[in-house]
Amino acid sequence: MTEVVKIDPSHLSDDAARSVIERAGAVLRHGGLVAFPTETVYGLGGNAFDAEASARIYAAKGRPSDNPLIVHIARMEDLDLVASQIPPAAQVLAEHFWPGPLTMILKKQPDVPAATTGGLDTVAVRFPSHPVAQALILAAGGFVAAPSANVSGRPSPTKASHCIEDLTGRVNMIIDGGEVGIGVESSIIDLTGERPMILRPGYVTEEMLAGVLGEVRTDPAILADAAEPPEKDAQHAGLRPKAPGMRYRHYAPKGHMTMVEGEAAAVVRYINAEAEKQLAEGRRVAALVSEETAASYDPRIRLHIVGSREDPASVARVLFDVLRQCDAENMEEIWSERFGEGGLYRAINNRLEKACGHRIVRIQDED
Repeated sequence: MTEVVKIDPSHLSDDAARSVIERAGAVLRHGGLVAFPTETVYGLGGNAFDAEASARIYAAKGRPSDNPLIVHIARMEDLDLVASQIPPAAQVLAEHFWPGPLTMILKKQPDVPAATTGGLDTVAVRFPSHPVAQALILAAGGFVAAPSANVSGRPSPTKASHCIEDLTGRVNMIIDGGEVGIGVESSIIDLTGERPMILRPGYVTEEMLAGVLGEVRTDPAILADAAEPPEKDAQHAGLRPKAPGMRYRHYAPKGHMTMVEGEAAAVVRYINAEAEKQLAEGRRVAALVSEETAASYDPRIRLHIVGSREDPASVARVLFDVLRQCDAENMEEIWSERFGEGGLYRAINNRLEKACGHRIVRIQDED
């Protein structure tokens, strides 16, 4: 049985809130699982030093066991207990971005179970800024392994209702702390090589990281032509992922999804033309569109306006919720614009590419 408990993040000192956090912490200390809000998405937490708890996380999500979990901490002094050989770059990044939506890959301490790190000798560590997450981590003993709180492959959860939909009966408790603020998972940077490498784009952008560290690289699996997903790329065949989501399909709605990129007016024309054929066949068609282009679409298409092209944060905040809405509406064909480039749009485009299984139509500029 899964207990669902609401909590107000702005009133954690109240007796009722403290009681919820204490009970949830006890669940984690005893090997159970708790879904909880962070500033990025909801996480599915287990005791990071308990190999059996990590195994339960994988089972609850239906997640491949070689896909590393992120260890969440809530005190800077606890970093030394999970990571070793901490480079100066990690200290600099922590000063600038922790607490916050940045995960660092570091060499792990021997006590961190292989079940938590996907069998790797590295560990992914994050210090979240959400007050509920911080309180829960401390109540649990200071170390919570937590991927996103959804069934593997589905859109990540940005509301407690998403966790309830996916994980009821699979976890002990779900803490409803309201809708999250960012909406896409943390940025991940690997600090174990000669130069820092971004393994997953997120809210902390490449430009922000470079502004602090100087030159940073981005993993070729992110930069490569998305015509083939990384798991089918011979260059990456047989490699074990060092960070969550590097080789497995993620964020996917149930309908057939395609992203279209190019000049905005040409994208609208293409989607309208393709949707007209699908509608004529009696199929249910949806489109993820921007505020700037919404008025130009065929009114028979179920439009989901995800935000403004001038405000990538508005797109990130609702993206996963919109994908789940498409599922709730039983949409069979889903089209999405590519909303922008650079900055936070790198993370948004990364999630969209994975959500559509790398089905991308590129409209050439018209002369």
